Amino acid sequence: MIQIVNADGTGEQKVIASMRARAAAKNSDIEKAVAAVMEDVKARGLEAVEEYSLRFDKTAPYEISRETLDKAYASCPRELIRALEHAADNIRDYNEKLLAKSAEWTSPDGGTVGRVVRGLTRVGVYVPGGTAAYPSSVLMNVVPAKVAGVEEIVMVTPPTENLNDAVLAAAKIAGVDRCIAVGGAQAVAALTYGAGFIPKVDKLVGPGNAFVAAAKRMAYGSLDIDMVAGPSEVLVIADGSADPKFIAADLLSQAEHDKLASAVLLTTSAELAWAVDAEMVRQTGYLSRSEIMEQSVRDFGCAIVCRDLDEAAALANEIAPEHLEIVTEAPRALLPKIRNAGAVFLGAWSPEPLGDYLAGPDHVLPTSGTARFFSPLSVDSFLKTMSVIEYSRDTLAPIQKEIVALAETEKLTAHANSIRVRFE
Repeated sequence: MIQIVNADGTGEQKVIASMRARAAAKNSDIEKAVAAVMEDVKARGLEAVEEYSLRFDKTAPYEISRETLDKAYASCPRELIRALEHAADNIRDYNEKLLAKSAEWTSPDGGTVGRVVRGLTRVGVYVPGGTAAYPSSVLMNVVPAKVAGVEEIVMVTPPTENLNDAVLAAAKIAGVDRCIAVGGAQAVAALTYGAGFIPKVDKLVGPGNAFVAAAKRMAYGSLDIDMVAGPSEVLVIADGSADPKFIAADLLSQAEHDKLASAVLLTTSAELAWAVDAEMVRQTGYLSRSEIMEQSVRDFGCAIVCRDLDEAAALANEIAPEHLEIVTEAPRALLPKIRNAGAVFLGAWSPEPLGDYLAGPDHVLPTSGTARFFSPLSVDSFLKTMSVIEYSRDTLAPIQKEIVALAETEKLTAHANSIRVRFE
């Protein structure tokens, strides 16, 4: 089921090239259609949003009432509510421990400097509808924003015939301020520019289909976004001590997301690679999304046999995966060598779905190699900082000539004058 290659400088590079190519592909027709929607909504506001919603979703946008959220919460199985509340508690605790604080201190010159940390004013959260309605994503996007002190969180979700009760229950648990039934590129455009009762936001987060992803790319700059997520991916580093049943299960847990998902094993044991392959075939036989898993593993899955764990770590850093599991005899010993990954899972009892749902760190992670320079969503994503500078006459006087010298070197005479007039 899974291709097995040796790390010989060629085979593994083909795998990396394949992963990057799948994420880079763009549909020009989608781009053009979305650009037209964005411009139309910018020009005509709510009228345009309503027209697109009626065309694509058969329903005009509307506000989802607090009573609807309460009813959805009450209708969900108690076991699900307990799980959602447990997850929300863990996400909240994790982000509270990360929360940056405002601080001031005395500079070497004797002045006061520092920074003020503020939550964003208004954030939009896009939640897909239909088969991709994930209540866990509501918690992962909303709870960190609440911890950051965002003043208003606006959730949008497509106005499907039957809104997903679990998604609405998660919105209630997470503390969403407003829920609006609107989806697609028109929802992104409305949140970017403002459209009637749909407010303009400072940042937009949350997953969506290709149209939503294209709209978020175009919106960036008018507002901030979390990231433009590519297909999901997992990379597992394992040695001969790993249980092939566990490794196969973890690879398939990401392969089931999408036919473009990538599941890669880096191992020092060829024997383990073959055993994982057999386990993947066996487990796929009883799992519900077998067709998706089989295609994603066939097209973008691979087991690479490495000479040692150092080589595996170097390859992992080059790939910079969204999820990285280290399942070795001493997993923490390899952690200092890992520089690029969205989330790292240490040991056989820390499978990737633990992070997807309950551990606390966010499951909104950089994909497609962007873990080289992007970080997971967290409370930091919903904060901004302002620097603070306060000097007195006595602390400015000793350095006035240096500021003037720098300003005059840059031929900014008004800058220099701003200093000089204070000491004439």
